[in-house]
Amino acid sequence: MRIKAKIKIRGTNADLVAVPLTSDNTNNMNTEIEEKSAVTYFEAEKIGTLIASVDDYLMNAKVAQDMVLAVNEEAERNKKRG
Repeated sequence: MRIKAKIKIRGTNADLVAVPLTSDNTNNMNTEIEEKSAVTYFEAEKIGTLIASVDDYLMNAKVAQDMVLAVNEEAERNKKRG
């Protein structure tokens, strides 16, 4: 039996968060990226494998999101400085 999951990231910078994550995609993952959303599909034979893949993806997505937010905040500060 194949177990499947889907994670959708939406927002202004969803593509910036998801693009770096695609380099970590394994054979059981596929990511589709659009301007304001990204969907990653997961598939595995065992629930434990699926949970581990999703957990790893979400932790990496959190780091990527934090980096995008930090870069955006720095860009805003630099704009205000002139």
